[in-house]
Amino acid sequence: MTPTVLAEILGHLGAALLAGSLIGLERSYNGRPAGFRTHALVCVASAMLMIVTAYPALWLGNMPLEAVRMDPTRMAQGIMTGIGFLGAGVIFKDGLTVRGLTTAASIWMTAAIGTLLGIGLLVPGAVVTVMTLFILAAFRLLETKMPTRYFVRGTLRFRRDRMLPESELRDILQRHHFSIATMNYQLTGGGDVFEYQVLIRTMNRKHLRMLCDSLLEKPEITEFQLSAIAN
Repeated sequence: MTPTVLAEILGHLGAALLAGSLIGLERSYNGRPAGFRTHALVCVASAMLMIVTAYPALWLGNMPLEAVRMDPTRMAQGIMTGIGFLGAGVIFKDGLTVRGLTTAASIWMTAAIGTLLGIGLLVPGAVVTVMTLFILAAFRLLETKMPTRYFVRGTLRFRRDRMLPESELRDILQRHHFSIATMNYQLTGGGDVFEYQVLIRTMNRKHLRMLCDSLLEKPEITEFQLSAIAN
């Protein structure tokens, strides 16, 4: 291995380390489970594996290159397949909420950046790194400014002989700026307990607290549960 080739390889690995670390720092700052070290390792590993295909002469020795059929895209496919398992590991369901999707996507993107840097496409790799950081940081701020519908799943229980009329329940929800997406009914407890099961939506999370306070004032309601569904 000549000093020039060695310098190129170390440059590719260093660029991958820097790119992965920057993306990982953003994830760690926001308290994500896959953060600084994970993204750095993913990017460097992807770059290292692509270097294997970018410099075949280093590991084929004296064997004529024309005697070996190589398809570098297979290595990239293998990297993406392996990253799929790692990305799936950070996605989990917490009640009605699914978390980790953005972190999984950032791991996948970090692997792709490492692939670019491993084969020597430093400028495209740097541009995509900046784009990724912009998406993760700036788009987060944009999401907080965008109007968003918030969904809440609710269950309200009554004694059968003291159930709240549906029209009154709808009026309460409308007064607190909720609209009903779905409404179901259930009779439980041997026929003694009546349930409304609703999926409602609003444009402001603060409305949920006000709705909760209003329901607490209703003596007809024996139990209720309101669960916000994260976007």
